[in-house]
Amino acid sequence: TALSAQSKLNIKFGKISAADFDLSKSKYDSGAAAVVIADMGDSKFVGNNKSGFSINFTHFRRAKIINKNGIDLATVEIPLYTSGNAEEKLENLKAVTYNLENGKIVETKLDDKSIFTEKSTKSLIIKKFTFPAVKEGSIIEFSYRQASDFLFNLQPWEFQGEYPVLWSEYEVAIPEYFNYVTLAQGYQQFARESTTLFEKYQISINNGADKSDLVNLEGTATDTRFVMQNVPPLKEEKFTTTLANHISKIEFQLSSIHYPNSPYQDILGNWLKLGERLIESEDFGIDINKNNGWMSDDIKVITNGAKDNYQKAEKIFVYIRDNFTCTSHSGLYMSNNLKTVFKNKSGSAAEINLLLIAMLTHENISATPIILSTRSHGKTNEIYPLIDRFNYVVCAANVNNSYYFLDASQPAMGFGRLPQYCYNGHARMLTKGMPQPVYLEPDSLKELRLTSVFIISDPKQKNALSGSFKSDLGYVESYELRDQLRKKAEKDYFKDIKSHFVGEIEIENGGIDSLKQPDFPASVHYDFTLKNVFTEDIVYFSPMMSEAHKENPFKAAERRYPVEMPYASDEIYTFNMEIPEGYTVDEIPKSSKVLLNDADGFFEYLVVKDESNIQLRSRIKLNKANFTPDDYNSLREFFTYIVKKQSEQIVFKKKK
Repeated sequence: TALSAQSKLNIKFGKISAADFDLSKSKYDSGAAAVVIADMGDSKFVGNNKSGFSINFTHFRRAKIINKNGIDLATVEIPLYTSGNAEEKLENLKAVTYNLENGKIVETKLDDKSIFTEKSTKSLIIKKFTFPAVKEGSIIEFSYRQASDFLFNLQPWEFQGEYPVLWSEYEVAIPEYFNYVTLAQGYQQFARESTTLFEKYQISINNGADKSDLVNLEGTATDTRFVMQNVPPLKEEKFTTTLANHISKIEFQLSSIHYPNSPYQDILGNWLKLGERLIESEDFGIDINKNNGWMSDDIKVITNGAKDNYQKAEKIFVYIRDNFTCTSHSGLYMSNNLKTVFKNKSGSAAEINLLLIAMLTHENISATPIILSTRSHGKTNEIYPLIDRFNYVVCAANVNNSYYFLDASQPAMGFGRLPQYCYNGHARMLTKGMPQPVYLEPDSLKELRLTSVFIISDPKQKNALSGSFKSDLGYVESYELRDQLRKKAEKDYFKDIKSHFVGEIEIENGGIDSLKQPDFPASVHYDFTLKNVFTEDIVYFSPMMSEAHKENPFKAAERRYPVEMPYASDEIYTFNMEIPEGYTVDEIPKSSKVLLNDADGFFEYLVVKDESNIQLRSRIKLNKANFTPDDYNSLREFFTYIVKKQSEQIVFKKKK
């Protein structure tokens, strides 16, 4: 969209009037707890006295707190990058709260003593402050400058956040010597306008003890303004991997540098270079392909009795999975070498899986690292080798020309299975030569769950029903159950099941099959007795028992970003009931079938009744895991229908 030269926002720090408190003419969701009136950033390159360039980023924001739920907007965090002795500097921070009292504006300034510093990671320091005197109706504004010598850290810009933004603008002027790749994401359109500037830069060349030389550079810079108006907020809803994938923002990656009369420097590189760098890195791949003679004796014992490479690979995997403790499930790099990890029997997921690769390689089984990003960490970029987008390492073992993906860091994970959080699209297998793309799509995970319930009149007790329940779980659900049962006892698990039933129920003979066999799905079964159900003249009975979908997971009226389920699924529930003696069926749910967008799935509800029995079969099949915002309404209606249908009851009437 073209921006007209007039579309500048005339808002300045400290210039505020009583009329600014009235936002009634502005367009935003009336339910918002706070509104960002203006969010404006600007990045400029300047010559420095360290033989190069620095980036000065200035940031101004004004917002209004509408009610107490929006008060968290008054706490601000500013991340500053640090490396070795160098760190970004925060300068000229000003923050003021304005309150309108009896028609007059009362200002309260932030005291410098109220700015706190915390170390977040090895390379991040966070400056944190909270505006003073904030209440419902306050306007708050800050401005600051961030000075950085890190050219790769040209500040990104988020147009969107938790609250509506009336005006968001970012201006960046990039000198001709630097080439950045601009990555844009989100579902809102921004306007952009570029102009060419003629700039002069003064750089002081540092010559150690000798006096510095001044160099004057003249050249063009491309100045780009990005503007977005009336930006809707983005709220976390069910089935979201991470909002970071969907928020409207732009980021910059330094791709190359070319100063006058100097050689061209490629910064971004390519997948080939990235793969080589990782495999040759001390804290990643250097140990994998070494001779590693120190593990020979242990591997002999571990693989004892294996008849072929498949059994060998399986034994090594099971040994690591069952004997090692994982200390962290995020991160690409090793803090310890493989020998130390082996000795300590513990390490991060990366260390454990790199050890697995080294042990398989030692046995001449072809094994390669796959780097990926977990679902909550965000998507990776398929085109550009951006290493900071990756945060996890698993193993690809090629046994008899079949690839098995392995993660030995999770205690309940079967051979050839990966945790569900790894299924996040594009990943890279670091094969020798060119790293290959691998696509771990949630659509490829198919969860099948079969549940059956049988009910008869209890021969031993009057007015009681006895029944049996059995559910064969899908693989992911089985994994989650195993995980749960490492933290609590089986008897408590069955106690929880009992609490989901309405009315008097006894549960006995509860058991879980294949619980200790991670290669197989688990199966839950128990017998139950329902007491004092059939005592009234009219009895309402829910045939879905405790298996109904009780509420629609899609509550919001609209959704501006995709629905990301963990897997495609097929849930089948069958119910057989003997009609209790002395009763007839007065009303029974009708059979029906509905499709979801023709081929994306269906819901089927079939009911059959004869003289003595009622049979029901409910099936919900979703053929894919990801749905676009355009699919949202039909998905929401589909689940509304399911919830309504599965809540229908059978009405029994006492025979006269």
